[in-house]
Amino acid sequence: MSILKRPLVTEKISALNEKGKYGFIVDGDANKVEIKNAVEKTYGVNVEKVNTMNVMGKFKTRYTKAGVVSGRKPNYKKAIVTVAEGEVIDFYSNV
Repeated sequence: MSILKRPLVTEKISALNEKGKYGFIVDGDANKVEIKNAVEKTYGVNVEKVNTMNVMGKFKTRYTKAGVVSGRKPNYKKAIVTVAEGEVIDFYSNV
């Protein structure tokens, strides 16, 4: 199973890209060292710092014909990776 699940492409993270910070959804069991090695291997950049956070899934409620359906979205782990100055990660190169 891969450590990096997908890159985060949101307005807030895109603003951080100009400062050399990139966001990823990562495996919940991955630690900072594993995330650093995976990013360096996948994108060929030097990683200076990794910040991680566990995001709790939101509770959702839908009102249907059958009644009220309640549940929650899955939890996930997010990593903000700072690369060395002058290096960039291009998420759109393979599109």
